[in-house]
Amino acid sequence: MDVHAYLQRIDYQGSLTPGIDLLRSLHRAHLFTVPFENLDIRLGREIVCDESRILRKIVNEKRGGFCYELNGGFAALLRALNFRVTLLSCRVARQDGGYGPEFDHLTLRVDLDEPWLADVGFGDCFLEPLRLESRAEQPQSGRVYRLTPRMTSPPSTDAVFGLEVMAEGRWRKEYEFTLQPRELSDFAGMCHYHQTSPESHFTRQRICSMPTPEGRLTFSDNKLIETRGASRQETSLSGDEWQAKLRERFGVVLPE
Repeated sequence: MDVHAYLQRIDYQGSLTPGIDLLRSLHRAHLFTVPFENLDIRLGREIVCDESRILRKIVNEKRGGFCYELNGGFAALLRALNFRVTLLSCRVARQDGGYGPEFDHLTLRVDLDEPWLADVGFGDCFLEPLRLESRAEQPQSGRVYRLTPRMTSPPSTDAVFGLEVMAEGRWRKEYEFTLQPRELSDFAGMCHYHQTSPESHFTRQRICSMPTPEGRLTFSDNKLIETRGASRQETSLSGDEWQAKLRERFGVVLPE
């Protein structure tokens, strides 16, 4: 892959010495430049768990994607920079308190002196990697995250980790995962499901979202939602306005 082109895409120009400082910087740079979006589903363009196609979309077409694309592309970048990266399968928390199926979400384990959880494809989530095997609460950008392992000692691939975030005074489940290594192709079935099934929230709603230094910017169907701290502003847009704002605010130009 063309590492220089990818780094240019995410507007990163700093040191390339593998370590936690570089991982943190790349993680933030990716989140602030490559949007979480599912726009190809409405366009009828198939999303495939193929690394070369993912890289072409993110780097050459200057698009975003959902978890399989964003974390798949980020993993390729990290490996090209000599990081040790493992793809992990997640089951996303449901409103009824349970979890979705295996391969519902793709996240990343990055091994340095200690293992880290990296994720640039879960929408409004942590901006910097989390210590994977720490039980401590990990504050970030006004939120608090924790990983709750149900595990043996020493850790095995059968151990289950739960990611939780403190929200509105209580711990909210985000997803759970094991440490079993996966391949990108393992996620193909759920990737197909999420872009075709009427039960998937990705087929019900058009979305493009990205954090900002002050909060978050989101297109949801024909609404532009901008949060700055505790303030929230919604603007309804027509079809033509939506495309223009998408280009202006996210740098995304949809194919004809």
